[in-house]
Amino acid sequence: MSSQLTQALQEWEHLEKDFQQIQESHRLYLQKLDEVSKMQNSFTASIARHRKYLKDVSQSLNKCSKGLTGENAKKVEHVKGHIQERPNIFSQMESFLPKKNGIYLSLVLGSVNVNLLSKQSKAAYKDEYEKFKLGVTVILLLLTFICQFLVSYRFVDALLNFLLVWYYCTLTIRESILISNGSRIKGWWVFHHYISTFLSGVMLTWPDGELYQMFRSQFLTYCLYQGFVQCLQYYYQSGCLYRLKALGERHNLDLTVEGFQSWMWRGLTFLLPFLFFGHFWQLFNSVTLFRMAKLPQCKEWQVLICGFSFLVLFAGNFFTTLAVVRHKRKTKNQEKSKSL
Repeated sequence: MSSQLTQALQEWEHLEKDFQQIQESHRLYLQKLDEVSKMQNSFTASIARHRKYLKDVSQSLNKCSKGLTGENAKKVEHVKGHIQERPNIFSQMESFLPKKNGIYLSLVLGSVNVNLLSKQSKAAYKDEYEKFKLGVTVILLLLTFICQFLVSYRFVDALLNFLLVWYYCTLTIRESILISNGSRIKGWWVFHHYISTFLSGVMLTWPDGELYQMFRSQFLTYCLYQGFVQCLQYYYQSGCLYRLKALGERHNLDLTVEGFQSWMWRGLTFLLPFLFFGHFWQLFNSVTLFRMAKLPQCKEWQVLICGFSFLVLFAGNFFTTLAVVRHKRKTKNQEKSKSL
């Protein structure tokens, strides 16, 4: 027997042993998966049962607490405080458990489980979402610049609007997945992406003509400004979030947003003029489109629909940002008065 054949047979025996180990590891892996699945179901049932008992205890305490004084009243208040904390604790626990998708995710993805089981997976998905937003925003900026200054073909404009539709649709799906995994994205900053998807879709269907050309330059300039502000926000918000997370003051799945939230009050108030200018530009777009809709040559339904969409975006963005600013100023004044 040649030395080469002997060596080959020895390698085969080694591979056979390695293959048997792989098979055993696979068997153990499937066994653990089955155990994890059973544990998840048991854990979910335990939380649901505990919630029901908490509700019953809370109702009993409310009935018994009337007229209590002294030590008993303190005990009841102590228990009520713990009961109020439990929902937040359970929400954090459930973010690592499989659960039914919401209506939107069910329509888009079906019943597939989108819950990530480890903190590392959640953080990696969040980071990938942020990189996706920045990368596509830069591409949109470049394409908008080309449409505004280099070419004026309708099919290139259509490509831009199609990219906007795809971008905002993808954002809504990714944000819904992040919410299912415990991300605390504020309601309006998610909902305004649905409106932006609808608006971009209407712009995509707007046929070329006199009215489209009248609004085209204003819309492209607005897109350039929005892209610039979004890049500015990403740069400063990501740095601020990193510092706040290191200090333990923010959640690991908190995201950069195209607006202003309470955690930005320290260090990012200089962004407010840029944001408010963008909000009023949306109002200006709406007014321009409403005026165009009154022209005798206006036959396209897209003019009025885009006008309403820009008006909704302005109202939502402006009043949400204003509410955050007013709330933070009020909180700040209360803290000052307490310190005095």
